[in-house]
Amino acid sequence: MKKMEIKKIAAGVYAAPTKHWDRRFFDELIPLPDGTSYNAYIVKGDKKMALIDTVDPSKKQELLDALQDMNVNIDYIIANHAEQDHSGSIPAVLKRYPNAKVICTQKCKVMLTEHLLINEDLIAAVDDGSTLPLGGKTLEFIHTPWVHWPETMSTYLHEDHILFSCDFLGSHLATSELFVKNKAEIYDAAKRYYAEIMMPFRIPVRKNLEKIKDLHIDMIAPSHGPLYDKPEIILDAYQDWVSDDVKNEVVITFVSMHGSTEAMVNYLIDALMERGIKVKPFNLQVTDIGELAMALVDAATIVIGTPTVLTGPHPNAVYAAYLANALRPKTRFASIIGSYGWGGKMTEDIKGLIKNLKVELIEPVVIKGYPKENDFRMLDRLADEIYEKHRSIIKEGI
Repeated sequence: MKKMEIKKIAAGVYAAPTKHWDRRFFDELIPLPDGTSYNAYIVKGDKKMALIDTVDPSKKQELLDALQDMNVNIDYIIANHAEQDHSGSIPAVLKRYPNAKVICTQKCKVMLTEHLLINEDLIAAVDDGSTLPLGGKTLEFIHTPWVHWPETMSTYLHEDHILFSCDFLGSHLATSELFVKNKAEIYDAAKRYYAEIMMPFRIPVRKNLEKIKDLHIDMIAPSHGPLYDKPEIILDAYQDWVSDDVKNEVVITFVSMHGSTEAMVNYLIDALMERGIKVKPFNLQVTDIGELAMALVDAATIVIGTPTVLTGPHPNAVYAAYLANALRPKTRFASIIGSYGWGGKMTEDIKGLIKNLKVELIEPVVIKGYPKENDFRMLDRLADEIYEKHRSIIKEGI
C-alpha cells in the first residue's frame, strides 16, 4: 500500500491527499478518465487540533497511518459532507481517537447516524456562521446546502484565509501536483465535475457563490483534486457556468439503426455550421456521458436524434433525454429529429422525458424512411429557426 504524504500548506495546516489513480467510475455511473483523489486536512491550533473531512473507506488505512506518523491527537473531526468518500473513514478515526467530537450541520448529523451508524452523542451540530477556536486558529462553518447534497457546509480558516470547500469547487483528478499548475487541465476536469455533479443544482450553487464572495480567500482546498493558490481560476469559471448566459452552440445527441437518422444529423450539422453555429455531435453508441454533460453546460440548444423502435424512441436516445433532464442545463431550446418505419409516438415520448428542461421546443423534424429532398429542406428550416433563436438571446451576437 502506498504511503500518504502529508504536505504543509500553511503554518500549522496540512493537506493529507490520497490518490485513487485507477478508479474509473464514481457511484457506478460517472466516468473518471483521470481517476480521483480524496483530500483530508489537519489544522493544528495552540490548544486543539481538527481533522477536516476524511477519505474514502478504501483509503482509510493510508489516512490512519499518516496521522500516526504525525503523532497527532485529533480533538475534532469536521464533516463537511456526509457522502462516504469524505465521511466513510470517520468511524475508523473515532476508534483511533475516541475523545474526538464530530462537527457538522444538523442534517449531516442525521445522515451520519443513518449511513455510518455513528453514535449521535459523538456528533455536535453547528449553526451557519458559528466558529470553533483552536488556539490561534479559528474555524468558521458556512452552510452551503445543495452542493450537491442538502447537508453540506464549507469550513473557513480565518487566520490563513483558506476555504475548505469539500465537493464544492472540486475536480475528479488524480495528479502528483498538490496545487494547480496546468490551468487548461484543471479547467476541463473541474468543468466535467461541475457538469456531472453540480449542474442540477446550478441555482443553489450560484447562491452559495454569493455567500462566500466577501470572504478573503487566499486558498481553496477542496476534497477532490488539486488545491487552488489562485482562487480566481475556479471562482471565475463557476461564475460563468452558473450564469444564465448560453453560447452559440448546439449539442446533437443521436443514434441511428439503418442510416436514416444519421443522414439527417450529418445534414443538420453542415446546415448549422454554414450559419456560424458551433455544433457538438454525440453518437450515443460510443459517447462518454461526461463529455456530453460538459457540452451541455454552455449550449443554447439540444437536438435529440433517434429512429423509432417499435413505437417509441431508441433506448439510447431515452437515456440521453433522461440524462439531460436530470442534469438540468441552462439550455434554452430543444428539438427532435429522426425517422420511423410505419408510425409511433417517438416525439411525444421524448417530450415527456425532458420536462425539467426550461426550454422552448422548436418544431421537430420526424420523417418516414430515408430522408428525401423535401426532408432536407425541413432540416434547413430547422437550422434557420435555431439561428434566429440564438441571435435573439446570445449577448455577443452571431
